[in-house]
Amino acid sequence: MKIKIIPRVIPKTLDDIVAAKARYIAFSKSIHIDAADGQFAPNRTWLPLSGEKLPDAAVLFYEAHLMIENPLSIGVAFARAGAKRVIGHIEAFDNAECAREAFDMWQKAGATEVGVAIAFDTRLEELAPYTALCDFVHMMTVKTIGKQGAPFETPSIDRVAQIRARYPNMIISVDGGETVDSVDDLARVGATRFCIGSALAKAKDPEKEYSRLRKAAEVMLSV
Repeated sequence: MKIKIIPRVIPKTLDDIVAAKARYIAFSKSIHIDAADGQFAPNRTWLPLSGEKLPDAAVLFYEAHLMIENPLSIGVAFARAGAKRVIGHIEAFDNAECAREAFDMWQKAGATEVGVAIAFDTRLEELAPYTALCDFVHMMTVKTIGKQGAPFETPSIDRVAQIRARYPNMIISVDGGETVDSVDDLARVGATRFCIGSALAKAKDPEKEYSRLRKAAEVMLSV
């Protein structure tokens, strides 16, 4: 499995995504969009209206992380706007059949990958009904979702190791508080996708920091 460092943006407007594209496109062809409705997550973000398109979606690979109470329709909107990877939380689905319906609708709308996210405080056993339905697991590594800057939770390292042990072929994406100091530990136990917010957003040289993060993860993956 290949290491991927994916810059994250929490957009208040579509212009914030345009700005993120300009900041990262020189070295990253992927962008992770946090989408929140003020209910599942405490904040509200930009959500695509009918006809709106993500900038340069033919060139950039967008993924939409739905921190949304009712994710089906918003996932369809993101897929139609150009997001190729859509992620829904197990905590937002009533059951696995609801997730199956949502995943099917997202793919029909244009998504090429669907993932299931799990909050830091949710028992890993809750993943079991969903893993056969999705392409990857997206694990939150912070307790507070929806805003950048929350501290990385070190027990997340063991949680990733447990997911890898239970689902050895599953792609594991991690999200929240990652820095060079934690990326290497997470890669060592099985994470291969890293959604990075503050570490890149606050970096004076985001391309250099991106390279440091990727190298730290790749070194541990090769051990």
